[in-house]
Amino acid sequence: MSLTSQVELLPEVEAFLNKSPFASFVGGQEFPSGSGELIATIDPGSGQTLAEIHDLNAAEIDRAVDIASDAFPAWAKLSQGERSKILLRLADAVEQHKPIIAQIEALDAGKIQAQAAGDVQNFVDTLRYFVGLADKVELRTKLDVPGHDAWTFKQPWGACAFIFPWNFPFLLIGWGISPALAAGNTVVIKPAEDTSLSALYLAQLATEVGVPDGVINVVTGRGAVAGAALSANAKIKRMSFTGSPEVGQLVGEACGRNLVPVKLELGGKGAAVVFDDVDVKATAEALVGAITFHSGQVCCDATRWLIQEDIYDEFVAHCIEQMKQVQIGHPLDPQSQMGPVVNPKQCQRVLGYQEKGQAAGAECLYGGGPATVDGFTGNYVNPALLAGDLENVAAREEIFGPVAYLAKFDSEEQAIAMANDTDYGLANSVWTKDNDRAARVAEAMVAGNSWINAHNVFAHGVPYGGVNKSGMGGGVLSVETLMDYYRSTSVVRPL
Repeated sequence: MSLTSQVELLPEVEAFLNKSPFASFVGGQEFPSGSGELIATIDPGSGQTLAEIHDLNAAEIDRAVDIASDAFPAWAKLSQGERSKILLRLADAVEQHKPIIAQIEALDAGKIQAQAAGDVQNFVDTLRYFVGLADKVELRTKLDVPGHDAWTFKQPWGACAFIFPWNFPFLLIGWGISPALAAGNTVVIKPAEDTSLSALYLAQLATEVGVPDGVINVVTGRGAVAGAALSANAKIKRMSFTGSPEVGQLVGEACGRNLVPVKLELGGKGAAVVFDDVDVKATAEALVGAITFHSGQVCCDATRWLIQEDIYDEFVAHCIEQMKQVQIGHPLDPQSQMGPVVNPKQCQRVLGYQEKGQAAGAECLYGGGPATVDGFTGNYVNPALLAGDLENVAAREEIFGPVAYLAKFDSEEQAIAMANDTDYGLANSVWTKDNDRAARVAEAMVAGNSWINAHNVFAHGVPYGGVNKSGMGGGVLSVETLMDYYRSTSVVRPL
C-alpha cells in the first residue's frame, strides 16, 4: 500500500517527494554524494519510506564548508539594508509556502500537521525578528578612554555551522540560522538524517528568491560521519549543536581542539512544581497537554511533576481523565492530537524506560505501552504516568517521550530541593496563585528558564538556554543571540 493511498497529500508535496533521491544543496545547486550512498527517510506515522537522501562523506562536508567560506565576503559586504531585503523575501516565501512545508514536516518528523504549521510560522517570525534587530545594530561604538581615540567595531565571523535534531527540524533551523544570516554570516546546515526534507526544501526556496549561492547550504548524511566532520572542520567560525548531552560533549570536544566557539543546546529533565492553591483541573490539563505535545519529544518539557501532597490524589485523577481523551493518530489526520515518535529506535527507548522504571519500583498510574492506530503501522506509544521515588531511573534520565513522573512534596523548600536534584538545567515551571511565591521558586530553581503557570513558553526577546548538562555557550531568541554572531574589534589611537 502506498503512502498516497493512506493519506491525502498536497500536489506540491507529492511532486516534491517524487524528486527523490535528494542530493544535498550547496552553493545554490544540488550537491550529490560521490559514493551514491543513500539514506531512507521514513514517515513515522505509517512506517513507509518517504524519500531517500544522499549520505555525504567527510571530504564532501569539508568542500561544502569551503563553498560557504568562499561566499562569505560578498554576503558580508552587502549593506545591512540589502541583506535584510533578501532575508525578508525569504521569510515571505516561506510564509507563502507554509502549507507545503508544514505537510513535509508533518510526514518527515511525525508532527501533527497543525503543529508543524505553527513551527513554520515560528521560523518566519524568528527570521523577521532578527532582521529587525540587525537593522538597529550600531556596528561602531565610541569608547570614552582618556588620552585615546577608541572604539569597537562589530562584523560577522564567516561560515557558521549548525547541527539540528529531529524533533523540531524547521523551527530550530529558524532559531539557529536567522541571527547568523542577519548579522552577515553564511551557514552550513546539517539536519538529522531522519528529518532532512524541510531543510532541503528551504535551501531550494532560498535560491529561488535570490539568496546568493553559498549563503545557505544544507548537507545531508549520518551524524557519526557528516556531523562529526562538520564539527571538526577548522574553517568554521562558530558552531551550534542541538541534541543530546552525549553527542554535545563530542561536538564541544571537536570544536575545542580548533578553538571554535560553540553553542550547545542539549537535553533536559524539567520539573513542574504544583502548589495546593492552583486550579487543579486546569493545571492537570495544561501539563498533560505539555507532555503529549509532539509525543513528549521536547527537550525542555516538564517530565517530573512535583505535586503538593494535599492535592496529589485529585491532581492524578484529573491527569488520568485528561490522558484518556488524547486522540493518537497519523499526523495528517485532523482528529489526531498526538502522533508517533520519530523512529522505531525512539519507540523502543520510550517503552524501555517505562519497563525499567517499573522494574525499579515505580508505580504506573496510567497508560504506557505501544498504541494501535487503525490503518497505520507506525511508531505509536501511549502516554504514561509513573510515580515513586525520584531516584528511579525514569525520574532521573531523559526519556524523550510522553511519560511524566510524579512525586509528592510538603513544603516550598522541599519542592525546590527536589526540582534541583538533577544533572540537567534547562527549564522548569512553578504553578501557584501566589505571585511572590512563584517568583521565589522560579528564581531558586537551577535552570536556564523558569516559567510561571505555564510551560514551554518561547517569546522572541527572552533568552532561552541551558546550564549544567543541558547546555553551554549562550542561548537563543534574544538580542544576545544576535550579538553572538558578530565578532568585535577594538580600535585605539593614542592622542
